[in-house]
Amino acid sequence: MSAATTTADRCPKRMVFGPCGGVRPAGACELDAALPCPWADPADPAPVRRWEGPTPAPTPAAPDGLLDTAARRPVVLTDLSVPPYDVATLRDVASRLGRHSDALLVGEHHDVPDFPPTMMAAELQRVGARPWITLTCRDRNRVVLEQELAGLAALGVEGVLCVTGDGRGPGVRPDVGRVFDLDSTRLANLAATAGLVATSAVAPAAPPTDVRAAALAEKQRAGTSLVVTNHVGRAGELADFLARARAAGVDLPVIAGVAVYTDEATARGLAALPGLELDEEAVAAVLTAPDPVEAGIEVALAEARALLALPGVVGINLSGVASRAGWVPAAEIKAEVGRRLAQERAGAP
Repeated sequence: MSAATTTADRCPKRMVFGPCGGVRPAGACELDAALPCPWADPADPAPVRRWEGPTPAPTPAAPDGLLDTAARRPVVLTDLSVPPYDVATLRDVASRLGRHSDALLVGEHHDVPDFPPTMMAAELQRVGARPWITLTCRDRNRVVLEQELAGLAALGVEGVLCVTGDGRGPGVRPDVGRVFDLDSTRLANLAATAGLVATSAVAPAAPPTDVRAAALAEKQRAGTSLVVTNHVGRAGELADFLARARAAGVDLPVIAGVAVYTDEATARGLAALPGLELDEEAVAAVLTAPDPVEAGIEVALAEARALLALPGVVGINLSGVASRAGWVPAAEIKAEVGRRLAQERAGAP
């Protein structure tokens, strides 16, 4: 890389602290298949830049909050899957999931715009659920991100998942430009400075795998206090990544992604996401089972047990839509996984 060409010049998302989680399998940029990711470019791989800004003091764990609970027992963070701009379904699904989850992860999807983060948080709090809000840099400049962080802090939200964000989905507001004023590392620093638990995502299976541990170390220096991992095909893959991360100086608690699917559409929908791997044998076992719903629950439970046995893993993230039978039936499936995990923790029959 020439002195005149920076990593930000080579990355359409203007990232400098390492690659996003959407790098294509062959190392191409998520936004442009003809463009190599700077960190995966075999001809001129970019280095991971070191965080040189201030490192905020760790955010104190809120009493009985997610971090406080994770220090005592494994926690369950569950993806909130709801139709956009539908308050009634949002409240219904959130109340069902909240009974068997320690927090609900509110995503920000590249193909389905929805209510703003502060409103989503307030609605979850209304029904007694603990929100864990995702913020992305795709559609917001720094000023708006700072506004959202201040609003979430004022609501008493404990933490935010800080991600750069996927490119907007095909045909979704093509008349509107992408922002990428910040990336996930700088956003994590802002979140920690605002007094929130800055949470970072990591995709261990996404190329280039050899730089992701170093990139996570820089996120920790920027203020990250918690990690949520994307799915891996086998627990051993995550164990290997976490060992590399520890060697790079990372000592953060980890919440590991557990895929929840019960039909072809929800399994393939997860598998199509960038930076994510599923156990194909497990997928086949679910799809060919006499009762795919029960099989999907058992596969998710088995994956959760395997991941929770890894050093440093303090919880699991029940991820995915779970079922195409409807939003409420899908929520009940994930709630059932959470319920059975709680039963196992308590030693119930």
